[in-house]
Amino acid sequence: MARVLFINGGSEGHINPTIGVVQELILRGEEVVYFTYEDFRERIEKTGATVRTFDVQKFIKAFISGGRNSILERVNGLLLTADIMIPSVLEQIEGEHFDYIIHDSMFGCGYLLAQKLKLPAISSCTTFAQTKASFDKLLEQFSKQNPAEVVQAKYGEFQKLTERVKEKYGVEIHSPYEVFCNPASLTIVYIPKMFQPFSEEFDQTYKFVGPSISSRATQENFDLSAIKGKSLIYISLGTVRNQAIDFYKLCFKAFEDTKHTVVLSVGAQTKIADLGEIPKNFVVQNYVPQTEVLKYTKLFITHGGMNSTFEGLYNGVPLVVIPQSADQPVIAEQVAKNGAGIQLQMQGLTADQLREVADQVLNNPSFHKAVATIRESLKELGGYRQAVDEIFKFKSQYDS
Repeated sequence: MARVLFINGGSEGHINPTIGVVQELILRGEEVVYFTYEDFRERIEKTGATVRTFDVQKFIKAFISGGRNSILERVNGLLLTADIMIPSVLEQIEGEHFDYIIHDSMFGCGYLLAQKLKLPAISSCTTFAQTKASFDKLLEQFSKQNPAEVVQAKYGEFQKLTERVKEKYGVEIHSPYEVFCNPASLTIVYIPKMFQPFSEEFDQTYKFVGPSISSRATQENFDLSAIKGKSLIYISLGTVRNQAIDFYKLCFKAFEDTKHTVVLSVGAQTKIADLGEIPKNFVVQNYVPQTEVLKYTKLFITHGGMNSTFEGLYNGVPLVVIPQSADQPVIAEQVAKNGAGIQLQMQGLTADQLREVADQVLNNPSFHKAVATIRESLKELGGYRQAVDEIFKFKSQYDS
C-alpha cells in the first residue's frame, strides 16, 4: 500500500473526474489524503479518502489579485496562491510520509509542492492538455497584442514572484508554463486523444484515458420515473455561469407545446420563481442528477463544459453546444468536427433557431451514428480504471 497526496483546488469540473480515480486507488489498496475546498469534503470523503482543506476565499482572493485580463496575469495570480497553498499543505502533513503526489494541472501549486516534498508527481488534467510550445504561443500573442511597457511590467512581476517563491520555499520556476500547466512526469488527460487539438504533439508521458465517469450519490430529490420512455431534452449551462434567465425563458418558448419532455437545470443561484410561468412539459430544478438524467436523454443542450460534454457522449446523447467561456468554444468546435452535434452562439439566438437546430440533431441519423461511434471508443478507453492502471505503472518505477 502506498500513501498518495492529492492536491486539487479547482471547481466541479476539476473535482468530478477525480472521484472515480480516488475510489479506484483506494479499492486497489492505496491510502489517499486529498486537499480541496470545504465544499467538496463530503463528496471526497465518500470515496474513502481523508480530506483536508484550505481557505478557499483566501485562495480566490490571491488568484484574482494577479489580474484577469491576460494569460500572464493569471499566471501571476496562480503564483500568488503559493502563500496560501504551500504553508497550509506543509503544516497539515507535517511528519507524514507520502509515496507520490497527484495534483491538478491548473490549481493548487502542484508543481511547486512536488518539488518541495521531493515526490514523484502525476498531473491530473481535466481540460485540453498543453505542451510548452503551445503555451508559449499564447505568451507570444500576449506580447504582440499589448504595449511593450505593459508586457515588460507583467514579466517583471512574474520574475519578482518566482524569486520570492524560491527564497521562501526553496523551489524553482523556470517558465510561466510550469505555473499555469503544472507539468509532471505523467499526465492523465480525461479526454480521448481524438478530441485533443494537435494531439500528435504529445509524447507518451501524456495518457488520454477518456472521461472519468463514476456514480455520484446525491441527496437531491428527483423522480426519474417521470422521464423514462419520454422524448427527453435535457438543458443545462453547468454549475458556474448558469444565471441565464433570458435563455431559460427562450427555451420555454422554443419547446413549449412540443412532443418533448424538457428537463431544465438552472443552478443553485437562479430563483425558479423569477422564470415566470413554466410550461407543462418542462421539469425545472436548481439541480438534477445529471449522470442519471442523461441515461434517458435524446438531446443534450449544454454550455460545452468538458465534464458535461463527455457525460453526454458517454451516454450516447447528441449535443447542441452553446459555449459560454473558457475552453468551451474549442470543445464546441471539436463536437461539431466529430459530427456529434451542432454549435450555436448565445448572442442573437432565437427560440425558432434553437428549436430548428434541436429538431435537426434529433432527426438526422448522421449525428446519432457519430455519437454511437464516439460512445464505443470512450468506453474502450477505460476512464478512471485506465487512469489508475497508468498510475500504478508509473509508481512501479519508484518501488524499492
